[in-house]
Amino acid sequence: MTHATHEADLLLRVAAGDRGAPLEELYDRYHRRVWAVGLRRLGDRAGAEHLVQETFVRLWRAAGRFDPEQGSVGALVMTIAHSAAADLGHQPEHEEQPPRRRDELQAAIGTLSPDHREILRLHFRDDLTQTEIADRLDLPVGTVKSRMLDSLRQLRAGASKHGRHPSPA
Repeated sequence: MTHATHEADLLLRVAAGDRGAPLEELYDRYHRRVWAVGLRRLGDRAGAEHLVQETFVRLWRAAGRFDPEQGSVGALVMTIAHSAAADLGHQPEHEEQPPRRRDELQAAIGTLSPDHREILRLHFRDDLTQTEIADRLDLPVGTVKSRMLDSLRQLRAGASKHGRHPSPA
């Protein structure tokens, strides 16, 4: 059984009413990443802890609608976490980017190859680790690391030409 299949089975068991071990295992797998999103997006430990709780309550409620053909459990958890963070409504000012800078960053990302853009999307939007990206795309981890580094270098080089140094996040 693959990692993705095992996680899908866990969530399907939650949907069937087993809120014990399957939900605990999913919590053990994802609570640290959700907490990190909460700390980054909400700006404090209390907000991060609230986000973890809210995310897993929403996951429990959404379990019956999960379709493994539509995506992975990990992507669902992180989508719920980002949505819950937005709903909690406490975005630190440093998270906001002026529209012009955001447009320039989007344009710079558009110059990357589709393979490079996909890796950045999976890492920054879906909060996947390099190992998880490698698993999802069926690539060696070294290839994922190289593409990510190349992408960031290209974005920095483009920003330097314009006298800016944006973070790609």
